[in-house]
Amino acid sequence: MTHIALAPTYVVKTLGCQMNVHDSEHMAGLLEGAGYVAAPLGDEVADVVVINTCAVRENAATRLYGNLGQLASIKAQRPGMQIAVGGCLAQKDRGEIVERAPWVDVVFGTHNLDVLPVLLERARHNAAAQVEIEESLQVFPSTLPSRRDAIASGWVSISVGCNNTCTFCIVPSLRGKERDRRPGEILAEVQALVSQGVIEITLLGQNVNSYGVEFGDRGAFAKLLRACGEVEGLERVRFTSPHPAAFTDDVILAMAETPNVMPSLHMPLQSGSDSVLRAMRRSYRSAKYLGILDRVREVMPDAAITTDIIVGFPGETDEDFEDTLRVVEASRFTSAFTFQYSPRPGTPSYELPEIPADVMKKRYGRLHALQERISLEENQRQVGRTVELLVLDTDGKASGGRKDAAQSRLSGRAPDNRLVHFTVPDTAAKARPGDLVTVEVTHGAPYHLIADSGIAGGTYEVRRTRAGDAWDSVQAGEHDHGTGGCGSSCGTGGAPATPGAPVGLGMPTLRPATA
Repeated sequence: MTHIALAPTYVVKTLGCQMNVHDSEHMAGLLEGAGYVAAPLGDEVADVVVINTCAVRENAATRLYGNLGQLASIKAQRPGMQIAVGGCLAQKDRGEIVERAPWVDVVFGTHNLDVLPVLLERARHNAAAQVEIEESLQVFPSTLPSRRDAIASGWVSISVGCNNTCTFCIVPSLRGKERDRRPGEILAEVQALVSQGVIEITLLGQNVNSYGVEFGDRGAFAKLLRACGEVEGLERVRFTSPHPAAFTDDVILAMAETPNVMPSLHMPLQSGSDSVLRAMRRSYRSAKYLGILDRVREVMPDAAITTDIIVGFPGETDEDFEDTLRVVEASRFTSAFTFQYSPRPGTPSYELPEIPADVMKKRYGRLHALQERISLEENQRQVGRTVELLVLDTDGKASGGRKDAAQSRLSGRAPDNRLVHFTVPDTAAKARPGDLVTVEVTHGAPYHLIADSGIAGGTYEVRRTRAGDAWDSVQAGEHDHGTGGCGSSCGTGGAPATPGAPVGLGMPTLRPATA
């Protein structure tokens, strides 16, 4: 009797920002290239569990060791199981992870994602933990195989690292100095993704709008946005996160004049106080920041602007905090990722005296309440607008839709990136993940919109897309989207994951403040 050996399974758990999510897709691609397969949908445990860590927030280590503690007992009952830890916290803490959690098999850093399969095999062969951390980037991540979280959307990294010296941020020491890819390489990856059915791409960089600094072209990012507008079949282009100090008018014009560049902008503020910005080494002041928003809205009146804000930076006075509230009120952000200051060892601000916890908490509560009011007001202004949504692979019934079991909704993203839960009329054409649906907004809440126009006899139109076709193909099992097995039609930029495969956590709901 012939026994067929089953391929080992994997799960990649992502903690952190969009850069980490994109790195996790490369980790998954490397594992699949080495013969692993994704664990079934919903499984948190597999033959190999990789945790891709973040080090920006103080609770990063708590989250990691909490995950590792849960896995320890599971591993004891599962012979041959391996645990790997990568990402920013691994780069920072190195051998300390194995000391605190000796059941971990592999630790690797942000600069050597490509060694993951080799380290797993070496740990298995040697029956000993393998720790390998490089001080500088060995292989540009975008040259590695990838297995994406989504079919309709894809990340494209245009640079890695950061040249800024923000006093609260540990990212530069973990990701290194900025390194830029050449425009031709980026556009080739974009075109490859489009050939696979991708209709939306997000350009990624630690400071995405400083792109071009390495090869001496200050206008390179605006040129890249315009070049993306020439890619046939690419419906939507986004980018994150820019730095206000480097945000120039040519980028604003490129956004406004390139039809597929979406009217959404994530612009980290961090503080509305000029004295705090100075202490943070943020090379702009509140007047410049507000001026950028004014110029964006002058040419894109419907642009949705989001931000990051840190409350309680060392030395922040009551007056400083009131300045932040003033700037937030003036900015009219669609939403904001707000954080209480978190001291990080290795950053210049780590040694500074902290604000009392009760003061920080009270300020945070006031900021949160202010932004929630503004978000509600801004979303209520959307009622009556007709928007085209990119349909997501989720439903809105349990995530902000009406609390009515009979009311089934799907979810989508508007051009300005607002989340919209919409109702599908019984007689309407089926909307697949990746299709584009035109609806009218009927209700605004602080964190989402509702569009029930279809069931009221109003606007509801479905535009079928190549992304929707690709979804159907995967669902029907007509095409194996495993890394390296897609054939020439999938290009070279990686392959979509089987929908729901445990490759990563997708876009985080809370994102660490960017440098």
